[in-house]
Amino acid sequence: MNFQQSELTQQVAQTAKDFAQQYIKPFVMEWDESQEFPVAVFKEMGKLGLMGVLVPEEYGGAGLSYYEYKEVIVEISKVCGSIGLSVAAHNSLCTGHIMSFGNEEQKKKWLPKLATAEWIGAWGLTEANTGSDAGNMKCTAVKDGDEWIINGTKNFITHGKSGDVAVVVCRTGEPRAKNNSTAFVVEKGTKGFSAGKKENKLGMN
Repeated sequence: MNFQQSELTQQVAQTAKDFAQQYIKPFVMEWDESQEFPVAVFKEMGKLGLMGVLVPEEYGGAGLSYYEYKEVIVEISKVCGSIGLSVAAHNSLCTGHIMSFGNEEQKKKWLPKLATAEWIGAWGLTEANTGSDAGNMKCTAVKDGDEWIINGTKNFITHGKSGDVAVVVCRTGEPRAKNNSTAFVVEKGTKGFSAGKKENKLGMN
């Protein structure tokens, strides 16, 4: 087997590396100390296609493969692991789930905004008392006519405060039952949908 990188993969890796060195590295400590989420940096990465690496071009994405995506995450994470994680969460969790499981209407509505980082995406599974135990979530969704009513909370959600749209996983059946959860796309500004305070995940001050 040939494990040598293609010219395209090398080019994408170099683009991500150059961007990280110029636009992320000089400000890492400043952002860390001020606890700032640098939205502008993600907007700039969106212009380069780094926030929609796997999204097909027809939806405004770069239309690249996992070979290139892996290099993007590696090169950015070498400079700042936090931003690397954010890029991965946006691409894989929120955008990836809509791309893989959304219908055509949903893809056309949300993928172009996510692929260009016009919108930042979040993904909500983890809860305070159940962790990432999807089969035993306390957050539920009940159908009411043509709509669903979601009740519950999530925590430790990447982009929970800064995101514009979230894929939220809710329990729609009995605990521990088969096929008892459903994913919903919830936009920021939806009635009843709000973000809590920032958490120090590692318990550090």
